[in-house]
Amino acid sequence: MWWCVCRLARLGCRNRPFYRVMAADSRSPRDGKHIEVLGYYNPLPGQDGGKRMGLNFDRVKYWLSVGAQPSDPVQRLLFRAGLLPPPPMVVMGRKGGPRDTRPVDPCSGRVLMPEEPAKATTESLDV
Repeated sequence: MWWCVCRLARLGCRNRPFYRVMAADSRSPRDGKHIEVLGYYNPLPGQDGGKRMGLNFDRVKYWLSVGAQPSDPVQRLLFRAGLLPPPPMVVMGRKGGPRDTRPVDPCSGRVLMPEEPAKATTESLDV
């Protein structure tokens, strides 16, 4: 019996990695035969300083619904995109301190900050 997994396949050259998110047979090698390309992930910061990620959400949801198991790196990417709940280690925290669980924009890789209302400042005027 074989299993379907969602994992990263490494492309690019030395010291310049680029990854594709793949749906693949669990028996195939990392960069080998795949079933479908689900998206990409570029861990190198762009000109704006953010990491780039693009996913086909419909196909990712389909493969997860039919039983595909995401690898740990793909699980973290899907958590940042908002498709999966946080992995157990993110919820528990780690030895080095609490993990960052803020949502990340899937296109730019930047942390999405909730907009805070402008604070009314009261200045005392001495007459």
